[in-house]
Amino acid sequence: MSEMQDYNSSLSDPSSRKFETFSYLPEMTEEQIRKQIEYIVSKGWNPGIEHTEPENAFGHYWYMWKLPMFGETDVDAIMDELEACHKAHPNNHVRLLGFDNYAQSAGAAMVVYRGKTV
Repeated sequence: MSEMQDYNSSLSDPSSRKFETFSYLPEMTEEQIRKQIEYIVSKGWNPGIEHTEPENAFGHYWYMWKLPMFGETDVDAIMDELEACHKAHPNNHVRLLGFDNYAQSAGAAMVVYRGKTV
C-alpha cells in the first residue's frame, strides 16, 4: 500500500485551507463544473448555491444565494446563477450543493469559486 499524502493546511494560512471534496484537486474547468452539474441533475437533486467570506468558511452558516433551484434541470441556467453569485460577491467562496429530497441531505457539495484570501 502506498503512503498517504499529507495536505498541509492550517487556520493561520488561509490559502492552504481545503473545502469540500474537490478542493484537494486542481481547480475545475468550466467543462468539469458542467459535468458535476449534469450529475446533480441526473440524480434528481435540487441545485442550491451558497457563498461566504473566506474567513468565515469554516463556520456552519453560508449565505444562501436566492432559493434552491427546485426542479431545475437546465445546466446553463445553473451555471448562469453560479456566475451571477460570483459576480455579486467576487471576494467570497461560492459553492454548489445538490439537495437530495429522499435522503433529506446534501448529496453533493463543492466550492466552485474561491474568494480572495487575505
